[in-house]
Amino acid sequence: MGEWGSRVCSLFCFLVTLFVISSIIFLLIFLPQEPKFTITDASLTQFNLSATNFNSNNKLLIYKLSLNVTFRNPNNKAGFYFDRVRVIANYRKKRFALVTLNNTTPFYQGRKNTTVLHNVVLEGQQTMSFKEKDDEHYELETSSGVYSIDVKLALKLRVRYGKIKTKYFKPPTINCNNLKLSLSNHNDHRENGGLNFKPVKCKNIHIFTSGTTPVYP
Repeated sequence: MGEWGSRVCSLFCFLVTLFVISSIIFLLIFLPQEPKFTITDASLTQFNLSATNFNSNNKLLIYKLSLNVTFRNPNNKAGFYFDRVRVIANYRKKRFALVTLNNTTPFYQGRKNTTVLHNVVLEGQQTMSFKEKDDEHYELETSSGVYSIDVKLALKLRVRYGKIKTKYFKPPTINCNNLKLSLSNHNDHRENGGLNFKPVKCKNIHIFTSGTTPVYP
């Protein structure tokens, strides 16, 4: 290998060792925990699917979905700057709504803090490509009166450790799947506590373990 090759190998081993030791020290000092995200309340006041005149497989979905989303930071030493929060709604693994929360972001969530985003509204209409099995599933859920909807959170954020602040980055999309929702009007939702909606804990949370390269402005 030669003297030069030995030096390169030694330098590489040194850098790897330094990285491992630094990572261990970081974990011992900060012990970062992933934040928690929960859909704590939801109401579905419109969810009508109808055929279009252009294609038998295309259906027009008219919808109105309202959510309360809770962000909880369990960390003693880390805070989060949420520069952008996007809420996405899917039905039958097909996206029908996306809203960027411009009225609430950016915001900072400090240590050991819980933040609730109230009345996040997704409303509008969307043309969707439905196969026969999708139509059958919609008709079945319409008969039962309960629809299964998936919600996803797409974030752009920065992390603060004491006085150290990262550049902003985009972790993997967070999944809040299988919300069970009955059609209701505003009064039903208010009087009956969201028609006994069961909070849904979100998964696929990888803020500290995403491996995402920070994005520079």
